[in-house]
Amino acid sequence: MKKSIVIGLHIGFWLCYLVLTIVLLYLSLEGEENSVVDKATVRVIYFAIIPSVISYYTFYFLVFPAIRRKRFTLSVVYAFVISVGASLIGTALIYIFLGIESLTGAQESVGVGITFISFVSLIIGIMALVTKGFITWYGELKLKEELQQKNHEMEMALVKSQLDPHFLFNTLNNIDILILKDANEASNYLNKLSDIMRFMLFETKTDTILLSKELEYINKYIALQKIRTVNSNYISFDVKGSPQGKTIAPMVFLPFIENAFKHTGNKKLEHAITINIDIKQESLTFECANKFNPNRKLKQGNNGLGNSLIEKRLKLIYPKKHLLKVANEDGLYRVNLTINL
Repeated sequence: MKKSIVIGLHIGFWLCYLVLTIVLLYLSLEGEENSVVDKATVRVIYFAIIPSVISYYTFYFLVFPAIRRKRFTLSVVYAFVISVGASLIGTALIYIFLGIESLTGAQESVGVGITFISFVSLIIGIMALVTKGFITWYGELKLKEELQQKNHEMEMALVKSQLDPHFLFNTLNNIDILILKDANEASNYLNKLSDIMRFMLFETKTDTILLSKELEYINKYIALQKIRTVNSNYISFDVKGSPQGKTIAPMVFLPFIENAFKHTGNKKLEHAITINIDIKQESLTFECANKFNPNRKLKQGNNGLGNSLIEKRLKLIYPKKHLLKVANEDGLYRVNLTINL
């Protein structure tokens, strides 16, 4: 939600509250002397307005996050302490600025007043929770819509870049040549290509997939790329740790791997592409490095998926839960991505 709309909601709430308070005040003091009205107005400011403001924003910034973290007992304690505390602050301000006689002569009336304002502060606090809840819900709704749009763009870009005629032609041509040498191996690669197409078109519709499936897909993709060269050391792919029981957003790593292959032209280089994935208990680190010729110009439309779209998708899927570092120096392009699972 836009900041201006959020500010507008706050201003609108307080204007309505002030108008209601003023109307109730003057209805209750109709016909009284001006001096009495003036003192009553000051009391309302210290005893109703200030406690309400304190209660509203402490509920807004303190109690709501506790509820979001499902710390309900702590939230109830916060609510009670804030409501009573705000009421006591209002009472103390009247005593400081207007004197003890401005409170009341009867001790029972002071207690009733504090109880009443505590109740009002609690109601105002609940209104703050409703407001914050609405703003959060709307923000998450817009975020989800944006994420779905970015996922759609990502999916379409990946399908277009991966399954374009050039990629399919090269892969099928290599498999065709391999048929003459080893029909069984050619059939194996053809099955890998079929699995990749099925994975991209059908298995990436969900928000998350098993990490083991993502790694399996990457292995098949790398295998298809390796049949285009006789250099067995062209690419190095290593996975440390166990993916069992872990999930991840589909196709998080593929765009970086795809770009590595597209930007590495010399297939005779040793370890031209190095991919390492380190899986830990609560995090995962992906590193992809590829050698490239800085003077080589790629054909237009063959640049793979843009970094800006990749970064936007990561920010939407893993907000404040990922760290992406990109380095480009001395003919080596390196991507390092850490994700908190």
